[in-house]
Amino acid sequence: MIWMLLAQAADPAIAAAIATMTVEEKAAQLQSTAPAEPKAKLPAYDWWNEGLHGLARNGHATVFPQAIGMAATWDTDLIHRIGDVVATEARAKFNAQPVDADRRIYEGLTIWSPNINIFRDPRWGRGQETYGEDPYLTGRLGVAFVTGLQGPDAAHPKVIATPKHLAVHSGPEAGRDSFDVDPSPQDLEATYLPAFRLAVTEGKAQSLMCAYNSIHGTPACASAPLMIDRIRKDWGFTGFTVSDCDAIANIHLFHHYRLDAAAAAAAAVKGGTDLNCGTAYAALPQAVSRGLVTEAEIDTALARSLEARRALGIAFGAANPWRRVKPSALGAPAHHALALEAARKSIVLLKNDADRLPLKPGARIAVIGADADDLGVLQANYHGTAIAPVTPLDGIRAQFGATNVRYAQGSLLADGAAVVIPETAFRSAGRTGLKAEYFAATDLIGTPVATRQERRIDVDHNRASPLSQLGTQFGVRWSGEFVPPGPGDYRLVVDVPACWKNCTRHDAVRVSIDGKPLADGDVKRGRIEIPYTSDGRAVPFALELQHHSEDEGIRLLWLPPAEPLLREAVAATEGMDAIVAVVGLSPDLEGEALSVSVPGFVGGDRTDIALPLPQQRLLAALKATGKPLVIVLTSGSAVAVDPAAADAILTAWYPGEAGGTAIAETLAGRNNPAGRLPVTFYRQTSDLPAFVDYGMKERTYRYFTGTPLWGFGYGLSYTKFGYVARQPTATVTAGASLTIEADVTNIGARAGDEVAQVYLVPPAGAATGITTPVLQRQLVGFRRLSLTPGKASRVAFTLDPRAMSTVSRDGTRSVVPGQYRLFVGGGQPDTAPGAWVDLTITGTATELPK
Repeated sequence: MIWMLLAQAADPAIAAAIATMTVEEKAAQLQSTAPAEPKAKLPAYDWWNEGLHGLARNGHATVFPQAIGMAATWDTDLIHRIGDVVATEARAKFNAQPVDADRRIYEGLTIWSPNINIFRDPRWGRGQETYGEDPYLTGRLGVAFVTGLQGPDAAHPKVIATPKHLAVHSGPEAGRDSFDVDPSPQDLEATYLPAFRLAVTEGKAQSLMCAYNSIHGTPACASAPLMIDRIRKDWGFTGFTVSDCDAIANIHLFHHYRLDAAAAAAAAVKGGTDLNCGTAYAALPQAVSRGLVTEAEIDTALARSLEARRALGIAFGAANPWRRVKPSALGAPAHHALALEAARKSIVLLKNDADRLPLKPGARIAVIGADADDLGVLQANYHGTAIAPVTPLDGIRAQFGATNVRYAQGSLLADGAAVVIPETAFRSAGRTGLKAEYFAATDLIGTPVATRQERRIDVDHNRASPLSQLGTQFGVRWSGEFVPPGPGDYRLVVDVPACWKNCTRHDAVRVSIDGKPLADGDVKRGRIEIPYTSDGRAVPFALELQHHSEDEGIRLLWLPPAEPLLREAVAATEGMDAIVAVVGLSPDLEGEALSVSVPGFVGGDRTDIALPLPQQRLLAALKATGKPLVIVLTSGSAVAVDPAAADAILTAWYPGEAGGTAIAETLAGRNNPAGRLPVTFYRQTSDLPAFVDYGMKERTYRYFTGTPLWGFGYGLSYTKFGYVARQPTATVTAGASLTIEADVTNIGARAGDEVAQVYLVPPAGAATGITTPVLQRQLVGFRRLSLTPGKASRVAFTLDPRAMSTVSRDGTRSVVPGQYRLFVGGGQPDTAPGAWVDLTITGTATELPK
C-alpha cells in the first residue's frame, strides 16, 4: 500500500532509531506520555498540548475569545493571525528550555486544536469549542487557524496542528465514550466531513485526532475506511493520527468492539490510528505476540510520529528556524492587542430598538449579573492563564468612570449552581473587597511579600504565580468582613480546580467566619461546601490558601437566598440612567464532561436552551424599573432570550482576556459591532430534534424550516449597508467555476465593518427525491470588510464546482442543472440587505472527488 510504503521510507535517522527499539519501547513511544529513550536519543516528550483559543494549561498566555466567538468574527485573516500567536507562544515556552529537555504535558509543540466538529445542536456543551454549525464557515476558519499554527513552511512547521474530532462528534457528553452514530451517507458527506477535508487538502494539517464515538458500529479510531481510505487515499493526508484521550481503551471498555486492551490496540493501529492519547498501546506487545498486529504495522505508526518530531526540530538533530523565537515573546503587547481586536470583532448586535446603543458619554450605569465579574466567563475552557484579564465590570468602569457605575450580582445563573461571591459581599478597612496578603511560604509565616486589596476571590494560577515575587509554592490570606445582602441560609463553596494528572497532593485552605473555623485541610475533591446561616450582620471573614501543588487556582463561590440578591439589584438601578445586564451561561454549566446536574444542565450539556429561570426573573425585575435595559449575553452557545426582555441585546460569547474592554467600547460606540452569528438561535428547545439524533433534518439554517429568534449569519451594526449586484444573471456549465461581483456601500453615518455573505439557493423541489433532508440554502462565500460613511467596495466571490454541488442520498456529490439563485448580502436572504443573482447551471458534473 502506497501510504504505508511512504511511511516506512522514513528519514534514515528515524529508521535507525526504530531499529534500536524493542516492541515494548516502540509501544511506549506511541503513547501520549512518551518516556525518554536513550538508545534512540529521544528525550521524554508529552504529545498532549492545547491551543484552542490561546496556548492552554501551561501558565501565562494570551487568552483569545473562545472558538465560537472567534467564529463570530467571520474573519479568516484574524483567525490566521491568532493561530500564529498561539504557535509563537508555544515556541516561546518551548525555547525557554534546551531543545532536548524532557517535556511534560502541555509543554510540547503538537497542538491538539482546532475543534472543527459541526455544532449541530445548541445543547452540546463543547459546542463552544467549535466554529459553529456550517461546514463551509467551519472549514474556511479551520484552514486559517491550521495554517496560522503551522506556518508557511510545511517542512519546518512552527507547531503541528491537530484538527479534531474525526468524525461525527457533537455530544451528548454523557454517552460519548460508547455512543454509536448512524449518519446517512448524505449527512456524512454534506455536513460532517467537509471541514476536515478542507483542513487536510488546503490547510495541510500534519495531524488529525479521531473521535470517541463509533460510526455505523465501528469505533472511529479503529475505522480503516475513515482513517485510511478517506483521509489518506481520498484526501492525500500524510501526517500522523492521534486518538482522543482514552478512546483506544474505550474500544473494549465501552464500545465492546474488542474484548481486551491488546485487541483494542491492534484494531486501532490496523484502523489507522498512529498515536494513543492514554496508555492502551502498552498492550501492543501482547497484541504482536498474539498475532493481532505486526511489528511492521507498529513501525509504520511510529515512523509517522517520529517524523513529526524531526520536522519540528526537536529530535534527531534536525534544525528548525522557529528555535529563534525568544521566551520574551510570550504575552507580548501585540498579542494582547490582537486579543482585543478579536473580542471587538466577535461581538454580535442582535437588537437595538430606537438606537438605544451606543450609550451616551458620562451615562450612569447599573451593571447587573453574575457574568459581569467572573474570570471563568472570560477564559472559557481549554484556556491559558490570562496576564491582565478585564471583566465586563472592569471594562465598563474604565470606559464610563468608576463613579458612574454601580454593581449588583442580582441572581444565580441557574438554580443550584454556585457563582463567584461578588465584591459587594466583602468589605475591608471601609473599602469594597478583601485585604490579600501574599507569603513566599505556604505556612503563611513571616512578613507578606505583598499586600493589596482584591475585590473577590477568583484566581487562576495554573502553572503561574499571581505575583512575580512568588515562586510556584506560596500562601495567601484574604481577610475582612463578609457582608451578606440579607439574612438567610447561605452555602459558601471553596472551589479549587484540581490538578488531575500526576498529582501527589492538593492545596489546603482554612476558612473562618465570625471568628469560627469552618474548614481546615486539603481540598481533595476540588470543593469544600460550608453552610452558613446569617442574620444579615457584617461579620469577620478570613480564608487562607496553602498553594503547594499543581492545583490550578481558587474561587470562593456561594449559593445565597434569592430575594436579597434581587432586591439589591433593583436598588442598584435607582438614580442610574441605564442598566447593563450581563447574563447568560458559564463554563461551570456548559463544557466537557462536567459534574453538574441542575435545572437546564446535565453533565456539561444543556437540557433547555432558554435563559435559566433565575436570570429570567432578574430581567423581569430590571425591566419593571422602566429604565433603558441592555442585555450583554455571555455564553458558548445559542441562548433563547426573549427579544422583548430588553431594548438592546449584544452577544459577546466568552470573550477572552480583553473581553471587558471590548464590551465597554461597544456600549460606548467606540467599537461598531459587526460580528455575525455562526449558529442559529432557536426560539425554544422543542424546535430541535432529539439530541441523540445525528440526522440533519430540522437542524441548522441549512435544513431548519421553522422561524428562529436570530438566524445564522445575522448581526446588526450602528451603521447601514447597501448592495448592488454587478451582474443580475449568470450562467455556468456544470464542472466550471463562477465569479460574481457586488458593490457594497456604507449608507449610514458611522464607519463600520460589514460581513458580505453569499448563499446558494437551489431550485424549488430540485433536490426532492435525491436529498433527505431537503437543503434550504447554503453559504458559499463570505468576506469581512471595513467601510467609512459613503464608501463603497467591490467584492468578488469565486464559486468552484464543489460550492455549487448537491449531495445525494447515497453520498455522491455532483453538480446538477437547473435555475438557482445566489444572494449576496449582510446575512441570509430575507433577513438582511442584499442583492440577488439568478444563476443557470447547464449540464451535469457527476461524482466530484470525495
